[in-house]
Amino acid sequence: MYNHMLDTFIAVADYGSFTKAAEYLYISPTAVMKQMNALENHLDIKLLERTSSGVRLTAAGSLIYQDAKFMIDYSKKSLASAKAAIHANDTTFCIGTSLLNPAKPFMDLWYRVNKDFPEHKLHLVPFEDNHEGILSEIEQLGEKFDFLIGVCDSKEWLSRCNFLALGRYRKMIAVSREHRLAGKERVEIEDLYGETLMMVERGDSGVNDFLRNDLELHHPQIVIEDTPKFYDLSVFNRCAETGNVLLTIECWQEVHPGLVSIPVNWDYSIPYGLLYSFDAPEDVCRFAETVRNII
Repeated sequence: MYNHMLDTFIAVADYGSFTKAAEYLYISPTAVMKQMNALENHLDIKLLERTSSGVRLTAAGSLIYQDAKFMIDYSKKSLASAKAAIHANDTTFCIGTSLLNPAKPFMDLWYRVNKDFPEHKLHLVPFEDNHEGILSEIEQLGEKFDFLIGVCDSKEWLSRCNFLALGRYRKMIAVSREHRLAGKERVEIEDLYGETLMMVERGDSGVNDFLRNDLELHHPQIVIEDTPKFYDLSVFNRCAETGNVLLTIECWQEVHPGLVSIPVNWDYSIPYGLLYSFDAPEDVCRFAETVRNII
């Protein structure tokens, strides 16, 4: 619904460089420049000043930049809501899916219990992993989605919906493929001495807070850098670009092709499971209860 060259424009503005934007987007710098030229021609507005040290926004470009993220987010939400509305009167479970919270674990469950729901079909509804919008997605359980499935010990998430734990994922670390630890099959906490460890800011995750307390008390040689409460792809990109170490989980090993995930010799893990509305309809509650009985 929106012009997808806006995504490239935002990356160029954020990085101040065609080359760095190209690395972030996994396309060539030439493709980035062609898209920016095409966007400026399409809008008949000069958005960028090209300089020997990079690019910067013009006054008009700054105004477009301020509204671009809103337009993109609004467009995606509108389209997802419209697709969900098509199925509103069907006997359908709408399942949210994203890069970091994919629907595959739900599908694994579905094939175990679908005989008890012969009249139901599934409809997958994509959503974005970003710390600004994820809570609004949680609040749309029961409207846009019947279920989300993901990693969760977030106090904010759990205050907004039901959560049925299905299992746990191990806490691991991720590093760039050039990092000194990248070749290890397993690391000790002491291997992280002198490194900067990226992890979510204190206060929302009990598991992460407990791990942070352990590291600060017993391993002060590790520098901790806060990330937002909820990871998105930009967090993985920052890890790849800075050479820092990222606290991650085993189900995210394929999220970023430039990173390697490595187990750590510790016992930390985090629950994952089904999230559904406090006011869920009868069939959603029945599905959750059926799953509860088989696990």
